[in-house]
Formats: sequence, structure tokens, C-alpha cells
Amino acid sequence: MEPRKTALYDVHIKAGAKMVPFAGYMMPLQYTSVIEEHNSVRNSVGLFDVSHMGEFMIEGEDATDLIQYVTSNDISRLVNGQCQYSCLPNDKGGIVDDILVYKFNDRKFMLVVNAANAEKDWNWIKGQMEDISSNISLFALQGPKAQQVLQKLTQADLSKLKYYHFQKGNISDITDGAIISATGYTGAGGYEIFVYNRFAEAIWNLLMDAGQDSGIK
Repeated sequence: MEPRKTALYDVHIKAGAKMVPFAGYMMPLQYTSVIEEHNSVRNSVGLFDVSHMGEFMIEGEDATDLIQYVTSNDISRLVNGQCQYSCLPNDKGGIVDDILVYKFNDRKFMLVVNAANAEKDWNWIKGQMEDISSNISLFALQGPKAQQVLQKLTQADLSKLKYYHFQKGNISDITDGAIISATGYTGAGGYEIFVYNRFAEAIWNLLMDAGQDSGIK
């Protein structure tokens, strides 16, 4: 089977990325050098296309009960707009996958799952869910200067966005339906931005432009 392409495949090619197959997608491994790009994220800011990740929406009056049943953590501890690291246990005491749970309200949740396990995870918990993975692009803007770069493009007050929380917000005048979260998986601080594919290239370019004076990679 031919690897899938994210909405930004042509952008990566134009930028000279080294493309490799990963989890069923052609993904950019690096643009210049691993050391240079690592140092940029640790000291300044870097932008990642992680649109290969899977996203499942769960909505309905039984959404809370379903999430509480299929995940290992306690979602009753979450407030609206909070994320939770968790896993999907199987029926033999093992783990299907580790995931992130995003709580919008008691009737609406989003699960973010690993790319390689998206189909397996979906088959495990499908029911009152919508798999939106193929329609969503996911960017990770990471590094100590990520906030000042993203704040140029959104009216959302990022200084009030707590660690492992999220909110919906605008990205410039292109979309007001973006989900901005702060799980910061690189350890350098930063944000994850979920947008519809039709906005992906424009928002990617806006982020790159906004980060030029911060040395974005």
C-alpha cells in the first residue's frame, strides 16, 4: 500500500525535507540537520507537522461513561478544556495504546492516538465516535519562544492556557475553529494546533512567517 500524504506534503518537498515512510505516511524526517533542528527547539522555536496522528471524536449523552470505561485514567477529575494522558487497556491486563483525552464538556471528547495504532484503537472503541483523522492536520509549535510566535496570530490569551489544557481559538483570520493545546511533548514548552486540512498550508506558512525573527526551524 502506498504511504499516505499529509496536507503539507508539497510544502515539505519545497522546503527540501528528507521524506521517509512512517506509520503509513510520508513524513519529513529532517530539513537541515538533526542537531541544528534540536537546538532550535530547545533554545528558540520549531514547527512540526504531526498530522499522521489519529483523532477520534466522541459525542453524546453516554460519552463520559464510554471514556471512563475504555480508558485507564479517571476522567471525572477533568474540567472542560483539560487534557489527560491515559491508555486503552485490553481485556488481558495489557495495553492497546497510550492516548490523550481532550474534554470539551461532559458530552464531547476527543481522543488523540498514535498513528501506527489508529486503526487498531478505532476498532477497539468504535461506537459513538467519529474518526476525523483524515480531515485534520496537527502542528506542534515547540520551544521557549513558541508562545511569542503563536500569540502574534491568535486572540486567545496563551498566557492563561495551563499545561495539559486546551481551548478553541482563531489563527489569524483564516479559522476560528482551531484547537490549541499545551501538552508540550518535547519538554521545551509549546503548543499543539489542530486545524482542518483545507487551512493547513496557509496556517503553516503564517506560523513560519511569524517565527522568522525567532529563528524558527
